[in-house]
Amino acid sequence: MRGEIVKVSGPLVVAAGLGEARLGEAALIGKKRLVGEILDMAGDTATLQVYGETAGLGPGAEVVLTGALLSAELGPGLIASLFDGIGRPVLDRERRWAFSPTVTVGRKVGAGDVVGTVQETDALLHKIMVPPGVQGTVAEVHSGERTVAETVVIVRDQDGVDHKITLIQRWPIRLGRPYHVRTAPTGLLHTGQERVDALFPLRKGGTAAVAGPSGSGKTKFLCALAEKADVDVVVYIGCGMRGNEIAALPTERTVRVVSTADMPPAMREASVYTGLAIAEYYRDMGYEVAVIADTLDFGDLAARFYGRAGVVQCLGAEGRRGSLAAIGAVSSPCPAMMRLVRAFWKLGAGADLEGRSFYADSQEGEQ
Repeated sequence: MRGEIVKVSGPLVVAAGLGEARLGEAALIGKKRLVGEILDMAGDTATLQVYGETAGLGPGAEVVLTGALLSAELGPGLIASLFDGIGRPVLDRERRWAFSPTVTVGRKVGAGDVVGTVQETDALLHKIMVPPGVQGTVAEVHSGERTVAETVVIVRDQDGVDHKITLIQRWPIRLGRPYHVRTAPTGLLHTGQERVDALFPLRKGGTAAVAGPSGSGKTKFLCALAEKADVDVVVYIGCGMRGNEIAALPTERTVRVVSTADMPPAMREASVYTGLAIAEYYRDMGYEVAVIADTLDFGDLAARFYGRAGVVQCLGAEGRRGSLAAIGAVSSPCPAMMRLVRAFWKLGAGADLEGRSFYADSQEGEQ
């Protein structure tokens, strides 16, 4: 569906002729095909958030609906890569990956079942899973070198409809990925920081906040956690970072989602959701994941960020369990933060560290 802009106000545009649009749907705007997201609808008029520079846009410019919610691409190639708040650039369409199938023709599969693997890094085996909402019988299997866009498995459902599975999935960034059962965090997450582990421990699947004024070393502290924490995958979300800080981020086993200081506030918010979508994707493979947000504004966004932490029994017949620990940095603590996190690390001058950590059974059940 196509409409046209009637008003531009900074990063917001108003477009008419979009009566069939949905809230949260993505759109391509203007000749540069800027990505936008529908925030509000009034009749056939939509208000869109534009994730990019709107200079040059004006009334009459075309708005094309994509038919899908604002989504992130998930697949091999995420680790060691750098993305903006809405997951750009997209995954490399030319690189070929060695796909090793784990299913054969005739096998029944459902959402979350692993149909094959790709060696994404020397240490991490990327599991290709049946997307949520798909189930049926394996009709075709294609092994060997494949690009992320090529079909590796075809699943035929009970109505005879074929579902092509590639090495990538697209997932709406604001929707949590489904799972069977969520449980309380169990087992300590060793951060690699002796004072933290000894005095203010964090559990795998738990929540933590790092507080400290500007210049106290929050980013340096979080980079050390990303490098040394006892997890399989780290997703580092940099909200409003500077260029020198981006250069310091670790790349080993780390996915970096960064919105720089010159990007609009909406891009910073989107980066948190994009990072969570990536983190949950690796969690669903059965891995232990840490998602780090630097720096996080407290409010509804923080509640959603910490609310996605936990240990889950993943979709699929294998009975995989994965964990997602959520760690956020803030400039100053507030009462709301204390209600959201189970471990609190406060940094002061001279690398002083104080805080608290508790895991009463009644509180664990709230996560």
